[in-house]
Amino acid sequence: MASHRKPRSRTRTNTPAVGLTTAAIAGVSLLSAQNATADPKPSIEEVQRKVDDLYRQAGSSTQEYNKAKESTEQQRRTVDRALDEAAERTEALNESRRALGSYAAAQYRTGAVTPTAALLFADNPQSYTDQTQLMDRLTEQQRSAIKDYETQRAEAAEQRAQATKSLETLTDSQESLRARKQAVQKKLAEARELLSQLTAEERARLAELERKKEEEARRKAEARAKAEAEAERQRQERERQAQEQTGTGTETGAGAGTGSGSGTAGGTYAAKAEKVLSFARAQIGKPYVWGATGPSSYDCSGLTQAAWRAAGVDLPRTTWDQVKAGQNVATADLLPGDLVFFYDDISHVGIYIGDGKMIHAPKPGANVREESIYYMPIHSSVRPA
Repeated sequence: MASHRKPRSRTRTNTPAVGLTTAAIAGVSLLSAQNATADPKPSIEEVQRKVDDLYRQAGSSTQEYNKAKESTEQQRRTVDRALDEAAERTEALNESRRALGSYAAAQYRTGAVTPTAALLFADNPQSYTDQTQLMDRLTEQQRSAIKDYETQRAEAAEQRAQATKSLETLTDSQESLRARKQAVQKKLAEARELLSQLTAEERARLAELERKKEEEARRKAEARAKAEAEAERQRQERERQAQEQTGTGTETGAGAGTGSGSGTAGGTYAAKAEKVLSFARAQIGKPYVWGATGPSSYDCSGLTQAAWRAAGVDLPRTTWDQVKAGQNVATADLLPGDLVFFYDDISHVGIYIGDGKMIHAPKPGANVREESIYYMPIHSSVRPA
């Protein structure tokens, strides 16, 4: 007999735990791989170097901006002159046109008369002769007026063409100026972003690194000051000995000769340098603003330009041009008033004040101040006058 028992149904068992475990493992593996390939957080030393480099690049871009701004201002003056000259030429052309119009109107009113008819209708031969001479002169005046009109028209057209070309060049200069401005703003924004990511502890460590850098530069400046003082003491000692050897009779001449021979410090340059330093010291505490030339704020080359202008010397606007505006001097031979340039790209400049220090407009966020010339890598130095 067949069995009447109901067959037992098989129950399928799902195993979701296995799937979840596999997904979790895969997720952890993916995160681990991402963490392994992510860039490690830079050290404080690396942040310092990066920020300093960004400020240096911003300084270089600032000089490019200054050059573009100077070019734009010069081009704008050229355009203004061209437009004024074009207006003058147009007025001269209009005057010539009015003269021609008056001759044309006169001919229209009198009509054309043949010489034979004029003689027949003349009251007497002498009257005809006088009238003929007058008409000849009028004809000569007309020819001169026509020639003058043609000259004025050609000159006016040429002047309009020059004005149009100057306007196009001005537009290009303005575009370059905007591009340079954006380049500066980009570098400064990158520096701010980098600094904003630091924790309070990291900011403190960065400040400590900056303090150590300043201290090292200060020690070098102090050593330079001692060396300068010793050199001056030795110079004075040599002068004293020379005066004793030459005697009282020639003492004054020897002293004056040595003073002028020791450099330009005792002459015209020292007088100008004193005015430069007086102006520069009066600017201490004013903020650095890129592209600024005073009087309330400055960038580095704007300060040096304004300071030397106070001494009656016109310097170019940018560091790249200022470094060519004078006599090159070695760092060991620096005198107060000399310009000291920094970095391989000559993107910064300060005014030497003696004792290994300078007055300069440092960077965005800082004020005009005194600082060691050894704070940055020196490129070269120049004596402007």
